[in-house]
Amino acid sequence: MKFAICNETYQSDRGWTLETTCAHAAEVGYEGLELAPFTLAQDPSSMTAADAKRIGETVRAAGLEVTGLHWLLLEPKGLHLTTPDDAVRARTVGFVQHLARLCADMQGEVLVWGSPAQRSLDDGWDRAEATRRAADAVREICAVAGEVGVTVAMEPLPPSYTNFLSSAAEGRDFVKLVDHPACRLHLDVNAMSYESEPIDAVIRASAADLHYFHANDPCLLGPGMGAVDYAPIRAALEDVGYDGWLSVEVFDYEPGAERIARESLEYLRSMFGTAAAS
Repeated sequence: MKFAICNETYQSDRGWTLETTCAHAAEVGYEGLELAPFTLAQDPSSMTAADAKRIGETVRAAGLEVTGLHWLLLEPKGLHLTTPDDAVRARTVGFVQHLARLCADMQGEVLVWGSPAQRSLDDGWDRAEATRRAADAVREICAVAGEVGVTVAMEPLPPSYTNFLSSAAEGRDFVKLVDHPACRLHLDVNAMSYESEPIDAVIRASAADLHYFHANDPCLLGPGMGAVDYAPIRAALEDVGYDGWLSVEVFDYEPGAERIARESLEYLRSMFGTAAAS
């Protein structure tokens, strides 16, 4: 396994910059950094290939890899995947195609599609039609992403977050509907904690589509900082042959980036058998 951490763990209002984030993550022992576009530019649509290449160079200079991008649609405002508004959906497609190119310029390889508010269905929308619209949009994005070596990884999230792709089974069905090799599935421990099946069963059922993995806990902190036991998760990932990134993503930043980063990685190493860095 390779271990990464999401850069927004290092809050800018606490003085963290991309350079200091990279330095600390590398010092702790992470191998990769997952980037949220809204942390890189107020309006990520304004970012250029040159901007992206500089960001990638900064990350690699610290000894890390860019794994990819997530929180894709937080900024700019007004983007949406399932909307019946053709113009909004077209802007969304164009924006995520732009992110795919930026990701490739950073030498990243995945777009993790969470953004629950920007995919949820409004009352009165026909679910089948909304699903078709979303699949068509993602297929258009994958046509660009695939050409530049980037995978779009759809992230199922709990029903309390969104009413669209709110289970791994729905995520798997959606990937099949998109039917493009650049569209795969992302799994998140926090999200899987709300499934009707145990997390290890969800992983095994998703084996054929699994591309990327978030390590966290429903307490909103990192792996090992809450109640979830990762032993069954480790066993399931080993059984399905997953050897990709385990990326730490948290939503409660109060303990501070230093503690979150260190405790999360220590726990992952204890579970997955990687010797701790000196």
